[in-house]
Amino acid sequence: MLVELLLATIMVVVIVLTHLVGLGLLVRLLQSHTRLFRKLRIMPLTLLIAATIGIITIHSIEIWIYAGLYLALHAFGSFEEALYFSTVTFASIGYGDLLMPKPWRILAAIEGAAGVIMLGWSTAFLVSLLAQLKMFRHDWLSWEHAPA
Repeated sequence: MLVELLLATIMVVVIVLTHLVGLGLLVRLLQSHTRLFRKLRIMPLTLLIAATIGIITIHSIEIWIYAGLYLALHAFGSFEEALYFSTVTFASIGYGDLLMPKPWRILAAIEGAAGVIMLGWSTAFLVSLLAQLKMFRHDWLSWEHAPA
C-alpha cells in the first residue's frame, strides 16, 4: 500500500503541475490574441470559447497521463479501457462497469479526488475570465447591443 500511496502522491504533483503550466500557457495565449482581436465586438465570446477549448485540452492531457500509468501498471488490457476508466474516474462519474484491480484501487480513488479539484480550479479560472471580460454585467443577448 505504501508504493500505491507514493505513486498516487507523485501523480497528484504531476497533474497539479500540468494544470498550472497549462493554465499559464493558456493565459499567455489569450493575452497575445487579445491585442489582435480588440476591435471585434465578439472578442469576449471568442476568448471564452478559446479558454474553454484550452481547459478541455488540459484535462484531456491529465486524463491521458493517468491512462498511460494504468496501462504501464497492466491494470487494464488495452489503452482504450485505461482511457475510459481514467475519464470516468477523473470526472468522478464512476460508472462501475470497469473496475481497477485491487492493488491499485487507492490510486484510482485519489485520481477522482484530484480530478474534482482540477475541475474546480478550471471552473474558477473560467469565472475569473468572465469577470475580467465583464460578461456578467453585459447583456450580450439583448437587441440593443446587436451589430448594426
